[in-house]
Amino acid sequence: MNKDPAWLRESVNNPLSARRTISDTARLLAALKLDGPLLIGIGLIVLYSLVVQYSASGQSVTTIVRTLERIALGTVIMLSLANCSPNFLRRLAPWLYVIGILLLIVVDVVGHIGKGAQRWLDLGLIRFQPSEIMKLAVPMMVASLLHERPLPPDWRALLVVAGLVLAPVALVAMQPDLGTAMLIAVAGFLVILMAGLQWQIIALLAVMAVGAAFVGWNFMHDYQRERVRVFLDPQSDPLGSGYHITQSQIAIGSGGVFGKGWMNGSQAQLEFLPESSTDFIFAVIGEEFGLVGLVVLLILYLFVVSRAVFLASQTSDTFARLLAASIAFTFSVYMLINTGMVTGLLPVVGVPLPLVSYGGTAAVTLLAGFGILMGLHSHRKRMGS
Repeated sequence: MNKDPAWLRESVNNPLSARRTISDTARLLAALKLDGPLLIGIGLIVLYSLVVQYSASGQSVTTIVRTLERIALGTVIMLSLANCSPNFLRRLAPWLYVIGILLLIVVDVVGHIGKGAQRWLDLGLIRFQPSEIMKLAVPMMVASLLHERPLPPDWRALLVVAGLVLAPVALVAMQPDLGTAMLIAVAGFLVILMAGLQWQIIALLAVMAVGAAFVGWNFMHDYQRERVRVFLDPQSDPLGSGYHITQSQIAIGSGGVFGKGWMNGSQAQLEFLPESSTDFIFAVIGEEFGLVGLVVLLILYLFVVSRAVFLASQTSDTFARLLAASIAFTFSVYMLINTGMVTGLLPVVGVPLPLVSYGGTAAVTLLAGFGILMGLHSHRKRMGS
């Protein structure tokens, strides 16, 4: 008895039907202002995430259900933003920026405290991090400001942009959340970089950043300074401050080429590895799926970033080009920081692995960013006409 689905038998027996199905799907995606290849890449990463999260969370069905709920919410927001025109997004940018700043001030006053940081607003039904809003609001605001100005920007424009970026960065750093503050700064800086800065200015900004790092050292919390010391010498305190990175490196190293197998990783399953389903989930992948599993994930990330950069390069409007490029490259920065942190190449700053680590607000923000990117690309002809 032939149990193959009817649509599959028809596609095999009738190639014209298969082509018609593909054509209908392409038209549907075009009508929804979505990019098929980018959606496929994102979907594969999310599926990978669900498999790994189930193991890393101790086979928690609740974790998977909550992740699916947040992915569903993020998908709805992504679809909505993909249908927004660049003109609407440009008008929205100042409002979103101001709302984000106000919410950050509220968090600093009455925010929910968790794991030693005051980062969340608890509204009863939901709890979210307003700092995530600024990951989109800052590049949108900077791109909107530079849209009407001659490029590359002059010093006056750069000073205004610096103020727009540093204000939320300072508020987030006070929570304290150095990782998110750094990501917001990167998102804003990438817009400026895409605007065509001269190399002399870039060199000067680099020197200023180094100077700011030395000054900022005196304002950092003790645990933040300790993370830097542990980064320089992880074995100085392997059972204390260096425990996270030591266990992470053990997990990745023990996985070898092919890994120990799904749900067979001792570091995660026996709870030696802290934050195994969030910040250090990359180490779980290394232990259970080995080098092969890590390479597969990195290939998926490379595909998504490459496609995002391609879509950004096709935009014709200045605002769209700057914002789309920032979204595309910021996603790759998230990935590089987390993988560098987990492998000991960078200090531990609490940046999740994009679309893989368990977490609600971060995943929704990433999907919203991709929605904006696809919307900017889909409206390119209208803006260029």
